[in-house]
Amino acid sequence: MSSEEVGKFIKRIKTQLSGCVKKVLFRGDGEFFGWESVAACIEAGFDHIIANKGSHPPFDPSRWYKPGKRKPFEYNSCVYQPIGWETSCRFVAMRFPKDLKSPIDDPMQYELFEDGRYTYRIFCTSLAGKAHKVVAQYDKRADVENLVGEAKREGLDAIPSDKFKNNYAYFQIVMLAYNIWRYFKMMVQISDQRNSPESVRSANDSLQGLADNHIRIARLRLLLIAAKVVYHANKDGVKYSIHDMRTPGLMRFLNFLDKARLKVRPWIEGALWPCRFSLNNA
Repeated sequence: MSSEEVGKFIKRIKTQLSGCVKKVLFRGDGEFFGWESVAACIEAGFDHIIANKGSHPPFDPSRWYKPGKRKPFEYNSCVYQPIGWETSCRFVAMRFPKDLKSPIDDPMQYELFEDGRYTYRIFCTSLAGKAHKVVAQYDKRADVENLVGEAKREGLDAIPSDKFKNNYAYFQIVMLAYNIWRYFKMMVQISDQRNSPESVRSANDSLQGLADNHIRIARLRLLLIAAKVVYHANKDGVKYSIHDMRTPGLMRFLNFLDKARLKVRPWIEGALWPCRFSLNNA
């Protein structure tokens, strides 16, 4: 993708955000770097950290620092206006000796700049604060690769057609199903924390940690539980075995959902969920 295409994509993000969103941080690798993408973030009011690709900010040699004595990583920052950009932006850098292994698992995701002794990682950002904290914030995006891999296993790898529109529709359905399951696991984690005191939890009946499991494991622990459909007193019901160690956690989650359904639905009652995101630049 070109920087211009990325800029158009970033502008579309804002139109799809819920009114509850207060802050957006855009993190992208070097393929997203360019004035158009940075300008789109500024226009939309998004904070951003984008890996540098192609520009060489002039970092002051005397301002390199180490946040800790044990690790050999050094950090720096400067304000720089690349050629063709309309304004100056902040750049932060991390460097480490060439004979050391990269601090990230997949260095191909980042643009590295090298000199005789060091390997550099450089980022354009709108965030203030220490350079090492900005880089650490960027590195949190590495978990996205795990989510991408899981989404592939859930169906994205199975391309059903040689027609673009068919695949487009299929991928939308797969990602919708995948995201629903992701939210489902997160809700289970919340319900388990709120409704199950630490004193009564056990490794057998608690759903703690489910949000970190792969979907296939989550299905085994939450969905694929033996049950029996019954009809009694003109009502249909589902009975779960009390001998199944997963049943108590599932019951807590179902009670949590029942209580949640009784609450106000802010996505329908718009007046009860005012938009808190800055629209000054809209």
